[in-house]
Amino acid sequence: MVHLGPKKPPSRKGSMADVPRDLLEQISQLETLFTVDTQKLNTIVDHFIKELEKGLSKEGGSIPMIPTWVMTMPDGKEKGTYLALDMGGTNLRVCEVELLGNRDFDITQSKYHMPPEMKTGSSEQLWDYIADCLQAFLQSHHPNEAGEELSLGFTFSYPCSQTAIHNGVLQRWTKGFDIDNVEGHDVQPMLEAALKRKNVPITVTALINDTTGTMVASNYTDPETQMGVIFGTGCNAAYFDVVKNIPKLEGLVDLDPETPMAINCEWGAFDNEHVVLPRTKYDVQIDEDSPRPNQQAFEKMIAGLYLGELHRLVMLDLHEQGFIFENQNVEGLKKPYSIDASLLSQIEEDPFENLTEVEDLFMSRFNIHTTEPERKLLRRLAELIGTRSARLSAAGVAAICKKMGIEKCHVGADGSVFNKYPHFQERGAQALADIFGWNDIPPAHYPIKVQPAEDGSGVGAALIAALTLKRMKEGLPVGMKPEIIEKLSLEHK
Repeated sequence: MVHLGPKKPPSRKGSMADVPRDLLEQISQLETLFTVDTQKLNTIVDHFIKELEKGLSKEGGSIPMIPTWVMTMPDGKEKGTYLALDMGGTNLRVCEVELLGNRDFDITQSKYHMPPEMKTGSSEQLWDYIADCLQAFLQSHHPNEAGEELSLGFTFSYPCSQTAIHNGVLQRWTKGFDIDNVEGHDVQPMLEAALKRKNVPITVTALINDTTGTMVASNYTDPETQMGVIFGTGCNAAYFDVVKNIPKLEGLVDLDPETPMAINCEWGAFDNEHVVLPRTKYDVQIDEDSPRPNQQAFEKMIAGLYLGELHRLVMLDLHEQGFIFENQNVEGLKKPYSIDASLLSQIEEDPFENLTEVEDLFMSRFNIHTTEPERKLLRRLAELIGTRSARLSAAGVAAICKKMGIEKCHVGADGSVFNKYPHFQERGAQALADIFGWNDIPPAHYPIKVQPAEDGSGVGAALIAALTLKRMKEGLPVGMKPEIIEKLSLEHK
């Protein structure tokens, strides 16, 4: 056997002994700016709870708090074969999920590229293309079988308003889509019409958001799961509330007040009024330069899309003040969003005391020569930005738990920042311990655990289709009162 030498040492904080006084002062100032202490976290949590409740009220608030019409958690005994379709910005994913009835499942899936021209083409082209992909999937996996009608859970993660589980009126396109005659319309009949045109034996049973799917899929395999969260390019959460706690549904539903209702929070919009979040001048700049200023305030402080940009703005500011990269060309750092969260991950993961990997990174990416003290500042800055993101994220989880009186549960989490950013999970767990005062409990025994989720847009969507069919067979409602749906539909037209 070939001996490959010692294992790569773990990443380490490193000593600041050789860092000049002026840079130490800058590091100290950055620590003051970006550190969210326990007292501040608790203030944020208290305000978050009020804003979650405001979102459920008739008047509404910044956080949309959308009822999803998912009104049952799986019991683990669900059986049958269901399809799931996930329409992302670059790919379509089609899954066939066989639920085995013992909190287990089998999944077969295919991915289809979303041609860029499709994203700005006609509505009919888009739905026909999706119907073609579904047909291709059925033909490749069931070539000789008769066309038995299959139920589809459609993960459509674009802002929608829903009056029932199977419909969704698109409010606005995101992820680079800009197709006429879809915004302001229900997407379900459009997809069903295309499926009919192509003779594809599929019915759209449920239209869901990926965060709700994440919660339901995670609960299926682990019944202690009571919440689903996404910490990735964006951020979101879903949890189960009860109808009596949702004043904005008053008069619109024919449901027992104790009926559970999954809520898609869309919590990236928390604190759009800038009351409580500890924004720095760099956060303010990101917001002002963004396509939608004064929106998604929480998301802009925690989501992957913005972490690298924060780091870039601080570096440029310190350079302009003469503290780092003296007499060097920093043109490579001047392009907005040229640094993403993966670069911060690499900076944090450098295992060497003198941070030679960071040195190589800045030389190859930006043609900037860095001194060792500069690299230690850059490392500390990445740690501060990453830690702030994790701690603020945990404040959202804590707010839902406190609002619902949950003292012990699992939270299914997905997204690139949660899965890939170094120490994000441990830092988030520490923040929860700070908020709830778990001082004497070892981390392995924390009552609320945020852990990797099951596949929300595939397995979750299929499960929700199964749960919806079950409710319909039992004659239970899957949306607003029929007369309200009809009235809203006429008003809409």
